[in-house]
Amino acid sequence: MYPFESKFFATASGHRMHFVDEGEGEPLVFVHGNPTWSFEFRYPIQVLRSEFRCVAPDHIGFGLSSRSARCEDHHPESHAHRFAAFLDHLDLRDITLFMTDWGGPIGLDFARKHPERVKRLVIANTWCWPVGDDFHFKSFSFLMSSWFGQYLIRHRNLFVNKVMPKAVGDRSVLTPEIMAHYRNAQPSPTAREANAALPGYIVGASGWLRSIWGDRAAFADKPTLLLWGFKDIAFRKKELERWKSALTDFELHEFEDCGHFLAEEAPDMVVSTLRAFMRRA
Repeated sequence: MYPFESKFFATASGHRMHFVDEGEGEPLVFVHGNPTWSFEFRYPIQVLRSEFRCVAPDHIGFGLSSRSARCEDHHPESHAHRFAAFLDHLDLRDITLFMTDWGGPIGLDFARKHPERVKRLVIANTWCWPVGDDFHFKSFSFLMSSWFGQYLIRHRNLFVNKVMPKAVGDRSVLTPEIMAHYRNAQPSPTAREANAALPGYIVGASGWLRSIWGDRAAFADKPTLLLWGFKDIAFRKKELERWKSALTDFELHEFEDCGHFLAEEAPDMVVSTLRAFMRRA
């Protein structure tokens, strides 16, 4: 189900960041969130690599990348710094960033600092601003960073086993074979350190999120494809409306029956809209 050549980038701290780099042409870079990895984008990569250079890294602590026992390595800003170093390593230009979940702030941190290297944005059920005053996010962050939440994430693989199925419109799309790939990428409590750390930063990284949103003028006018699943338990219509008010050149595609993981739930529609967007914009 993952028919790609695995490649690795050595980070400055000595970790091995796994990635796939398939095809030629304009670079299309997929940026995953929690608790997924580049496997989430396997179908778009397989189809679009005949037209574009499809690149998808796994953040440190996820997928086939190495793990870290250092707490500071799990901060989303650390993920963003490594992501930027990775793009520098590949010397990518005219990039289209496809971002979902935590991939939004991680990718847009790069876009605000290097707008000349980013050509287009694809925003799919994500956010990029402080949410500490929003009970919806604040309560989830508090619960998941509590001792009980941390126990469930580390020892019961809560995000993969429970949160992922609840975040999709139709649970049947997450077949046993697909779920096995997500479970096997987080096979033990120690392998879930990054997975367990990120929920606390939904509120805990408010300063960093505020700094990105404060610099949104650097990317707000770029051609943007908004893909939004309305059965997401994380990101609601409220977040979509904020994107719509902030972006000046966007094309919106709504998925009424889908949730958080659009590349899993509506792969053909994602590919067709993405292909048309990249050819046009």
